[in-house]
Amino acid sequence: MQADTKAQRIALCEVLSTYGINISNELAGLLLRHLELVIEKNKVLNLTRITSIDEGIDKHIIDSLLLVKCFEECSDKAFLDIGTGAGFPGIPISIASGMSGTLIDSVGKKVSAVNDFLTELDIHNVLAIKIRAEELAQEKSSVYDYVVARAVAETSVLLEYASPLLKTDGLAVIAKAVPTTDELEHATITAKICGMDYVSRETFELPHLMGTRTVLVYRKISEPNIKLPRTVGMAKHHPLYE
Repeated sequence: MQADTKAQRIALCEVLSTYGINISNELAGLLLRHLELVIEKNKVLNLTRITSIDEGIDKHIIDSLLLVKCFEECSDKAFLDIGTGAGFPGIPISIASGMSGTLIDSVGKKVSAVNDFLTELDIHNVLAIKIRAEELAQEKSSVYDYVVARAVAETSVLLEYASPLLKTDGLAVIAKAVPTTDELEHATITAKICGMDYVSRETFELPHLMGTRTVLVYRKISEPNIKLPRTVGMAKHHPLYE
């Protein structure tokens, strides 16, 4: 498979520019190389349902970089990617922004694969770790400027995960398909408990009719009203909005 042709790099730069995301030809090559590595690895390890470069460009690369559109700035910032899977959105974010990052997942084989991708791509300011968000918050409280997640869990759960990990004034940037009214209401209740405030909702259409993406942004404005993190599993099984 040869993903990284000059024409594909140019095409990727052009389509990203239509979203206001400008990257160099060299960085486009890195983004495509990551996607190629994922599709190759997917033959022996279930990382993604997407098996073609063209679909991967739309549903992985572009989809991931839409989150960067909602960042306020990237210089000297650090981000956390919860539930990174094959390294999305974390690796594209690190390539496009230059930010240092931590990518976490609870599946060890996926984390091992992502660290192999980072080595192959020569990315040194990002590390993948096998750990759950609640466990990481015990070790790294209030250290991240951004916490990102894409199609991992309900927004309220992700806000509970993000709050103890974010610095004050840090942002949780969450990508969804089309969130339901109930999900948004649950997130509003949970955000208040977690010391977070709703900032914005951006809606994007992916190329080639690949679907709608909603990016929700919440800011940490104070310490939570309860002790966080709770024990592993509590956020999902006993949500704060109940």
